[in-house]
Amino acid sequence: MVLKTEFKKTVWATLLLISFFSFQINAQQKTYCNPINIDYGYTPIPNFAEQGKHRATADPVIVNFKGKYFLFSTNQWGYWWSDDMLNWNFISRKFLLPQHKVYDELCAPAVFAMKDELYVIGSTHNPTFPIWKSKNPTKDEWEIAVDSLKVGAWDPGFLYDNELDKLFLYWGSSNEYPLLGTEINTKTLQSDGLVKPLISLHPEDHGWERFGEYNDNTFLQPFMEGAWVTKYHNKYYLQYGAPATEFSGYADGVYVSESPLDGFAYQSHNPFAYKPGGFARGAGHGATYQDNFGNWWHVSTVILGVKNNFERRIGIWPAGFDKDDVLFCNTAYGDYPTFLPTKNANHIDGLFSGWMLLNYNKPVQVSSTLGGFQANNAVDENMKSYWSAKTGAKGEWIQTDLGEISTINAIQLNYADQDVAFLGKTLDKFHQYKIYSSNDGKRWKLLVDKSENKTDVPHEYVELEKPIKTRYLKLENIAMPTGKFALSGFRVFGFGNGEKPKEVEKFIVLRADPKKYGERRSSWIKWQQNNDADGYVIYFGKSPDKLYGSIMVYGVNDYFFTGMDRTDTYYFQIEAFNNNGISKRSPIVISE
Repeated sequence: MVLKTEFKKTVWATLLLISFFSFQINAQQKTYCNPINIDYGYTPIPNFAEQGKHRATADPVIVNFKGKYFLFSTNQWGYWWSDDMLNWNFISRKFLLPQHKVYDELCAPAVFAMKDELYVIGSTHNPTFPIWKSKNPTKDEWEIAVDSLKVGAWDPGFLYDNELDKLFLYWGSSNEYPLLGTEINTKTLQSDGLVKPLISLHPEDHGWERFGEYNDNTFLQPFMEGAWVTKYHNKYYLQYGAPATEFSGYADGVYVSESPLDGFAYQSHNPFAYKPGGFARGAGHGATYQDNFGNWWHVSTVILGVKNNFERRIGIWPAGFDKDDVLFCNTAYGDYPTFLPTKNANHIDGLFSGWMLLNYNKPVQVSSTLGGFQANNAVDENMKSYWSAKTGAKGEWIQTDLGEISTINAIQLNYADQDVAFLGKTLDKFHQYKIYSSNDGKRWKLLVDKSENKTDVPHEYVELEKPIKTRYLKLENIAMPTGKFALSGFRVFGFGNGEKPKEVEKFIVLRADPKKYGERRSSWIKWQQNNDADGYVIYFGKSPDKLYGSIMVYGVNDYFFTGMDRTDTYYFQIEAFNNNGISKRSPIVISE
């Protein structure tokens, strides 16, 4: 009897312990939201601060090294590491030696793991930049592996092939020359001297490679840049960015070969990373990597381009290889809350949480307005426009009305740079704020208190531990790192109480007849306006079971798509969405 009693006590204690840890795990944040929330440095280059000083980075690389994620990007005077792809720890460091008097400290860096060491180098036209290595990059513990890369390489990318025990270098950033490749001696870290041209752009065939915001500039040649190679199933996937970093259609394409330096063929499903619409636009010049569960991801450049063409951010998207070894990247709803890495993830279907945007173009009230930086700019789903208060003082506020009592799961605060004072990386700066909720706009409850926050959160994302029901949210400024209190996006995610939109009707794709002369790289896509929809997602691909491309649009019922390959048949679908959910997809439309 005593044994049975003790056994029952042990079982109950074990169950309680399991329940406790289960609660702790469930209470942890499960999602993130693009652009990722890291302490982006300010541009260090005075000439780039054309319309005001501002944050900027691009050309990101993430490498999984010893179970931790290391993120490097342009001109940050350091790098980040993370255990979970959510919380990023900044390591302050300059890799250029003092005698190198240039602003581009780590421009378009190359990072690779070889055996038990992590290596890094910045772009260089001349042999002036050291290659550094570290066995413990979670701390500032680096040593020079070789004083310079003699071959010189702008926008470099390395692949260490574990199976061959060989190291390869790929590089190039030009509107004239192809991407190049060479083998690097693993002992000397220098090229054997044989440099091979690998791939070039073909905008006459690939619509998405054409220069311009709308791929319509016939006077300027597009740029090919950002080489990155992934080996998968004994094939080499040579990835590249085009047509230029300042455009919403900045994307990554891929060529595939069974050899690391020969025989690359254009993957039919291109561009594989593409996000021309929505809040966070652009998915070019990036890197593909695996998480700790074996899932693939793609990190890339997000375009902003308000203060300067090179004002940019970073996005992370689920990616992978399908059953036919096609490399894909899922950017559908890619700037909505997205699940973090999990063991049983399905990256083809996507990791979108399903939490919808609740306050698109909804009424806004503010404490003050600076010039033409109007309040509605904070809820128009355009990161290029923003609202600014007259000051950055404590007490400035912005209030959003959801229109009805809704279920709120998460909030994203995208701060804009208005009258900021910094150039280069700044440490020990922070945002402080409070968020209040109300059902009537008069009686307020404190929902989020970051009044003691000591971190820099320019794209703050808060997943609520428990969803709440409310109608109004008010964000009150406590402190800014610098400049005015300004927001390009006060974004609220969850579920409304109404009906999701009905299936889109009269969906058509107009493209030139292949038997006649006409522009085959573009098509005019049209559909019947759905009055219950906030926006639409158009899916496309070259096979009905591989609709990996996606385009998000708001408040319109047509789209001029300029990213098609001239000779190929395409398949399209569309769905509508609003604050309540997503409609059923339309039947597939074929464009021959």
